[in-house]
Amino acid sequence: MPEIERYATDEEFKSRITHYPDVPLSELVPGTTSHIVPGERALVSFLTMSANSFFPPHRHEAEQIMIVIDGHMDEIIEGKLYRVKKGDVIVLPSNIEHGGRIREVDCKAIDIFCPPRIDYIEKHRKALEAQRARKQ
Repeated sequence: MPEIERYATDEEFKSRITHYPDVPLSELVPGTTSHIVPGERALVSFLTMSANSFFPPHRHEAEQIMIVIDGHMDEIIEGKLYRVKKGDVIVLPSNIEHGGRIREVDCKAIDIFCPPRIDYIEKHRKALEAQRARKQ
């Protein structure tokens, strides 16, 4: 196997690598913020959901995979509650009705959407514009 010894330039690095904590936060619903990282065919959302926050049941075209990385929550899927905790992975097909209720503790999760959600891309764009305006 050939050794690769040449590192990417700073410009090449910045075109491919994102340090997600540097991505501005977008509010998804009251009490929930996310670092949204969109790609061409998928979108990743790094969520922090505060205790007592709520995602009303909804549907979207994108398939969604959620990985709970801290805390727990009640995921609502087709009218039933699923208590999910750290380490659980939820697979939600396109257009399935779902939502979430975060109870007594904060919950952190990573959502992956394919294709990217247009509404999240718009939230990300607005957060970037606000970040740029603050830096000026």
